[in-house]
Amino acid sequence: MKKFAVKVEQGKEGRDGQPSVGPVYRNLLSEHEYPPVDPNLSTAWEVFRASVEMYPENRMLGWRESVDGKWGPYLWKSYKQVYHETLDTGSALRAHGILPGARIGIYGTNCPQWIVAMEACSAHSLICVPLYDTLGPGAVNYIIDHAEIDVVFVQDKKVKELLDPECTHAQRLKLIICFTSLNEEQKNKTATMGIKPYSWSEFLNMGRENPSEILPPQPSNICTIMYTSGTSGDPKGVILTHENISTNIRGIDIFMEQFEDKMTTDDVYISFLPLAHILDRMIEEYFIHKGASIGYYHGQINEIRDDLMELKPTFLAGVPRVFERIHEGVLKGLEELNWRRRKIFDMLYKNKLYWMTRGYKQKDASPLADLLAFRKVKNRLGGRLRLIVSGGAPLGREIEEFLRVTSCAFVVQGYGLTESCGLTTLGFPDDMDLIGTVGSPFVYSEIRLEEVPEMGYNPLGEPSRGEVCIKGKTGFAGYYKNPELTCEVLTDGWFHTGDIGEMLPNGIVKIIDRKKNLIKTSLGEYVAVEYLEKVYGITPMVEDIWVYGDSFKSMLVAVVVPNEEAIKKWGQQNGQKESSFLGLCSLDKLKDHIIIELKLTAERNKLRGFEHIKGVIVEPQLFELSEKELVTATLKKRRDRLLKHYKVEIDALYHKLTKAAK
Repeated sequence: MKKFAVKVEQGKEGRDGQPSVGPVYRNLLSEHEYPPVDPNLSTAWEVFRASVEMYPENRMLGWRESVDGKWGPYLWKSYKQVYHETLDTGSALRAHGILPGARIGIYGTNCPQWIVAMEACSAHSLICVPLYDTLGPGAVNYIIDHAEIDVVFVQDKKVKELLDPECTHAQRLKLIICFTSLNEEQKNKTATMGIKPYSWSEFLNMGRENPSEILPPQPSNICTIMYTSGTSGDPKGVILTHENISTNIRGIDIFMEQFEDKMTTDDVYISFLPLAHILDRMIEEYFIHKGASIGYYHGQINEIRDDLMELKPTFLAGVPRVFERIHEGVLKGLEELNWRRRKIFDMLYKNKLYWMTRGYKQKDASPLADLLAFRKVKNRLGGRLRLIVSGGAPLGREIEEFLRVTSCAFVVQGYGLTESCGLTTLGFPDDMDLIGTVGSPFVYSEIRLEEVPEMGYNPLGEPSRGEVCIKGKTGFAGYYKNPELTCEVLTDGWFHTGDIGEMLPNGIVKIIDRKKNLIKTSLGEYVAVEYLEKVYGITPMVEDIWVYGDSFKSMLVAVVVPNEEAIKKWGQQNGQKESSFLGLCSLDKLKDHIIIELKLTAERNKLRGFEHIKGVIVEPQLFELSEKELVTATLKKRRDRLLKHYKVEIDALYHKLTKAAK
């Protein structure tokens, strides 16, 4: 069996009430010690500045503008142009008395101005704080206050959110700089709040007229505070240093040296995952390091195919739901072909898969199949794609295999968290042994599994399973203003991820479960199911509810125990012939009505779209009355037993919902 990681420490049986821990694994390149970092590239600022010196005329940041209602071609700024805008932006901040260590908010979708603001922060030892409104209602307001933000760079569409009366902490801001320009009403409103408003061009002009020397950071300085979802309540701020960022970049360089295919300055990345998330941020940092090009989608995810055709990227990163849509699109196209052509496609697919599973490289496995069938799939993605990376949640084995065979590109899964600066494990391109896994430990990471006895996971068992714990040189510096939570997740330097992993004998990791009642959908969004159950539980028709989400699905479903009195009243009011409680619970009309009621509860409580329940199973009997012991003595839900009990019905419900969505 081919080895992908090395065991550097044996596992230990738990003693004195402590859990057992599995062996410690490292990347093969780090068996004895971590590779040295580059002393000349020890901060995010040094990485950018070095690229400007090496590739001043290379295309760096691209975007599209609307012309007569249609999106035009990509326009580009070179590395030198972005550098000068960065200097002007930094000078303008300094002219307003913004000093090193100040927190600077960036609020909006990905665009060149986002990166310029980010690099200006690095140039002057300022701390970049992305504002991300999908963290929940009031998240932007909370982050402005919690991080004590002084300045916000903001997209024109997001200005109204900042000026909303409910965003009370916006009053602490000194400056608002719009990516484009503000209208007169917005200018007047900011002025009444004591905030100085600027359009993008006005701010750059001010910087040019008031040049200031840069104040570059040290490796140990904070680079960014990224806020991520908590199980419920307020977001938590993950502190990442410049050393975290630069070490991560160095690690990818070392990892890539193993492979024949190299990244070049001709590579192009299409950016549509939020820059406020660590995955896109680190990809863009690496592309900047390599002097390559980043093109931003025009803002409508449903129309991204148009951007792909125009940009012709070589690199695509997404969450599983993106690739599920690609898969569905190809299958839909196949259905429109006659039976003979479908049969040919199937034969070519099986032929290429056969040779790939026997070790042939993707490009050599079946050139004929690529020419006759799969180049059409490749062309749907722009025609030049070389590498596809999936992150954020597990990618279904079927989808991964399909992409590996038909996209004519390398397909790689990885695993990481904001707390690990985005990378903890990474797969190898062109290796079919890694399908269904998230790869092996990253160059600067150590991984071990820890026992979770209440869930039956034992890292010293067969198979080795437990909570994924990580340590390494890219680990975060703690949660901002939250030492208690920091101490809770860090033990002897090991960060407890809350994810349940399975370690294969050759050092490959699978993510199979979640320790806490926090799940991640295929959209890459965390969902706190216990919190949602409390919210949905206030619905008058609901006596009890169990919310379920699958990491391979984009939708939530639930098992609902209805309130008997409310259900009978509904039956009378709606003229149902069936009058018994059991009979009413079997009606499809009742399921539809419960979903409507749950939606109203979700809207009243400002739940996000992916927190809405899309399908229900109606259970007439209370969970605690079941002979299957679905709850504990203290009435806490036994989620593993609930899943086992309702598995067949849940699978049928997801099948029905997926079919209806097509």
